[in-house]
Amino acid sequence: MKLILVQTFIFLAGISSFAQSEVQKTRIADDIRAVMNKQAADWNRGDIPAFMEGYWKSEQLTFVSSRVTKGWQQTLDNYKKSYPDRTAMGALTFSDLEITVVSKDAVVVLGSWSLKREKDNPGGKFTLIFRKFKEGWRIVHDHTS
Repeated sequence: MKLILVQTFIFLAGISSFAQSEVQKTRIADDIRAVMNKQAADWNRGDIPAFMEGYWKSEQLTFVSSRVTKGWQQTLDNYKKSYPDRTAMGALTFSDLEITVVSKDAVVVLGSWSLKREKDNPGGKFTLIFRKFKEGWRIVHDHTS
């Protein structure tokens, strides 16, 4: 009887552990969506510095597009140069998000982006690597095409 109780306890503990990890993954994914939703809202208000709050404020930040950029400040400067006003910025939308929780402090996001502007609607794909810092979730690597 004791063996059955021990086996039942181990089985139930395993189920509980799995359920907790799934709940934790869902919470993390929700946190990531919140960062990205804030970024889209900031962009759509024309506030690039606020949009950049979603990125790791470090010289180790990596942004890859047509070239590799290192550093938060350089990434901000590039955004300001490429999108000098609200017309150039358009309205940003993220879609097709696939959020993969790698660990409690690392997430990979695959998705699509699009800008709705007066004369065109550019878009593409991105892969983001998020890390958890004391300030919250931040993008440490962005590869956008």
